[in-house]
Amino acid sequence: MTSPQLSYIVIVESPYSGDIERNLAYARACLRDCFDRGEVPYASHLLYTQEGVLDDNIGAERLRGIQAGYFFWSSARKIVFYIDLGWSTGMRAAWNRAAATGMDVEERWLGSPWSRSLPSI
Repeated sequence: MTSPQLSYIVIVESPYSGDIERNLAYARACLRDCFDRGEVPYASHLLYTQEGVLDDNIGAERLRGIQAGYFFWSSARKIVFYIDLGWSTGMRAAWNRAAATGMDVEERWLGSPWSRSLPSI
């Protein structure tokens, strides 16, 4: 099987807070979905929340990570929101920012095993 040629950058938005272990596994599946579509995904919430980088439980560090993630938006073709697990507060803020700046947005679902019947964030 040949992989699709990578063609453009997308910003990935998915839940982080709440069940962090589940949400990190979901975010990794979202990245895989983007690669399978021929996209180059970027997910700041996977990078900046790693141990020793920024602590999402400390308000100032969380804000610094969110702001840093926004720097990459100008390089992206669109912002993709994966919503099988619902919408987090951070995702809603990103949606509002994308709408205010005119960024192209897309909602996506992975489907099974990431059922929409799982508790929302």
